[in-house]
Amino acid sequence: MDLVLNFQNVTTIGFLSLIFLIYLFHFRPSKVVNKGREPPMASGAWPILGHLLVLGGSKTPHKTLGTMANKYGPLFTIKLGTNRALVLSNWEMAKECYTINDVAVSSRSKLVAIEHIAYNQASFGFAPYGPYWREMRKIVSIFLSNRRMEQLSHVRVTEVKTSIKELFHVWSNKKNDSGYMLVEMKQWFTQLVFNIVFQTMAGKRYFGETAVVKEKEAQNIVKALREFMHMLGVCTMADAVPILRWMKLGVKAMKETAKELDIVLDDWLVEHHKNKGLGEKVESDQDFMDMMISMLDGATIGGFDADTINKATTLALILGATDTSTVTLTWVICLLLRNPHVLAKAKEELNNQIGEERFINDSDINKLVYLQAIVKETLRLYPPGPLSAPREFTEDCTLGGYRIKKGTRLITNLWKIQTDPSIWPDPLEFKPERFLTTHKNVDAKGQHFELLPFGSGRRICPGISFGLHMIHLTLANFLHSFEIVNGSSEPVDMTENLGMTNEKATPLEILVKPHFSPKYYETM
Repeated sequence: MDLVLNFQNVTTIGFLSLIFLIYLFHFRPSKVVNKGREPPMASGAWPILGHLLVLGGSKTPHKTLGTMANKYGPLFTIKLGTNRALVLSNWEMAKECYTINDVAVSSRSKLVAIEHIAYNQASFGFAPYGPYWREMRKIVSIFLSNRRMEQLSHVRVTEVKTSIKELFHVWSNKKNDSGYMLVEMKQWFTQLVFNIVFQTMAGKRYFGETAVVKEKEAQNIVKALREFMHMLGVCTMADAVPILRWMKLGVKAMKETAKELDIVLDDWLVEHHKNKGLGEKVESDQDFMDMMISMLDGATIGGFDADTINKATTLALILGATDTSTVTLTWVICLLLRNPHVLAKAKEELNNQIGEERFINDSDINKLVYLQAIVKETLRLYPPGPLSAPREFTEDCTLGGYRIKKGTRLITNLWKIQTDPSIWPDPLEFKPERFLTTHKNVDAKGQHFELLPFGSGRRICPGISFGLHMIHLTLANFLHSFEIVNGSSEPVDMTENLGMTNEKATPLEILVKPHFSPKYYETM
């Protein structure tokens, strides 16, 4: 979550002075005495901007807020502009919040970016809690059910096989004298994950030898999606000071990104409607857009027409599945290269449980308990969204003995919870073994509040199974098929980006060479 204020077009001292006058007249502290004790407010807030400048420093926001939690406790408040936000940094408070108070905190704020690039809250991930969100959640849950994931496993398997085979072909032409080739893994994982997700959602393959578009066009779409994610994380001046929304600062860039993505989604949808007219696909071959066309059947829900709902929901699922999976896979490789003994143990498990020159299928993953522990430990240390997407309290409630006002936003510091030394011994060390011993029964699916990489409660990520299937299958086959070595004499750089997803800031260049004979890759 990027909480850095976007100062586009805010360039004059006179304009800032005007804002300060607005603040003095419209946002003076209320003289009404509130009943009940409120959480402590962190010091350091600026007029108008609140704590945005503090959060925009050199440290990542989740670590800045983690330091604040050490001072103010597991529940404290900050100001995001003129808006109050509650920061939650403790598993016990998370449990109380996402069980007892879950209904009260299951809505979203209508931010400027959501209005202009998320189809004005038609995208269910950004929709307020209510009938429309519940209906969309049901549809999405059906598509992402375990049964559907089994039916669509051929998509994951085919894409992983194809990507590994293509990587082998590139290696054949570019290997060095020692038999290794330098690969930028962030890019390789990005292309593989996007192919799986695009195929699952819209039946499209955008990267590789059988791509349906030119590589430049594919890269432009990925760039637009990344820009979309960035815009969702930026707190605009209008979000910080809602009275300034009429000025539409930064809206032009949002509309351009929204239009670029809508053109792609609209082309996909037109093609799907055309194909439907030529005959129904069997259920096992239906992608998400196919299913949405059939289930919506032209109906209007919540004031949105069927095509808008289809495009908005498809976009939400693509965003939810791509960056998070790519980020997690990248951090796994970083951690393995920094911990060679863990990498060696993972390879040993693959050899013992799978054997030589055999592709690993979904049905094999249950045997790979150490590999699953590696993924859990990576999600603990580097959750894809270290600050959960903000929610908003829709009613007054009590949390941790404090009175929380309606309209307060909620920010859950997942990273702080997942590195709590009272729960996790040696919390900053990479120790997958903890999930085979002391924390064996802790999973990442929202029921154990000390590990919440996908959130919890009603707003928990609906694609947990889909994401984990994709991560486990990709990681297992990549490690089984190739030997990997750090591409630099220096330790792998672990610097994190200041963004909505906890992305590695620098490229991840590693040396790879095939583990098996050429015949294995050629016959995949």
